[in-house]
Amino acid sequence: MKTLREVIVEAEKNKVAVGHFNVSDSSQLWGIFNAARSLNLPVVIGASEGERDFIGPRQLVAMVHSLRDEFQYPIYTNADHTYSFERVKEAIDVGFDAVIFDGNKVSHEENLVITKQCVEYAHAQDHEVLVEAELGNIGMSSKLLDGIPEGAEITDDMLTVPEELAEFVSKTGVDLIAPAVGNLHGMMKHGNNPRLNIGRIAELRQAGGVPMVLHGGSGITDEDFSAAIEAGIGLIHINTEIRKAYRDGIAKYLTENPDEISPYRYLKAGRDDLQAVVEGRLKLFADIK
Repeated sequence: MKTLREVIVEAEKNKVAVGHFNVSDSSQLWGIFNAARSLNLPVVIGASEGERDFIGPRQLVAMVHSLRDEFQYPIYTNADHTYSFERVKEAIDVGFDAVIFDGNKVSHEENLVITKQCVEYAHAQDHEVLVEAELGNIGMSSKLLDGIPEGAEITDDMLTVPEELAEFVSKTGVDLIAPAVGNLHGMMKHGNNPRLNIGRIAELRQAGGVPMVLHGGSGITDEDFSAAIEAGIGLIHINTEIRKAYRDGIAKYLTENPDEISPYRYLKAGRDDLQAVVEGRLKLFADIK
């Protein structure tokens, strides 16, 4: 079976992107897996520190590996948004395929130092464990937004700069990089998220020389997704959008069935709505009409 690195490189070559979707329980995992399998597309299962603490990092890896082994399917794990070397090490040690060190809480110099430490540890254990870093502030929470989060401005002068990204990749040896290109974590309650700077994406991909990841995918227009992939994005994160679909599906079912107390029934309603959203996103990312 192909490694995650090979899957992302192949996607970039074909001008498509791999979908990355977060989970915090097994029903969400099944919804995402069913969506990917229905389209025969690879998929990455992400879990932030909070999500991993809830579901259990070792338990999530075991569930994903069981699906990979039973169905011989390209499904991978990513330890999303991790804020210390210790938590990165934990994720690598329990078997995640990829990890993200999110250095937005520390200085640029500290981000460089810790990211390099993460890369060195990951590659010493298994060179196929991918290490990703963020460069640029796009907010920190996957939730519904009333407006742009403080500190996550999207003016051109606040976006990631090609020269800075090239230096960061060179000094750290990071495998993947997630820049600020007009994207935001979270999804606007009213209307679409701000537009992406497609020209900057192309400049950054050329400058960095490693695959680029788009965070904050929820709320971005289909047009911008397609243009971003064409410009060099190889992996796209979706979380808020599927969280909302999952919650709304459960809420609708319980409203219609107020006496229902069987979790497998109301969770299935959320799972089915989440699966429909994931299928739509995967088709768009893979340019399936």
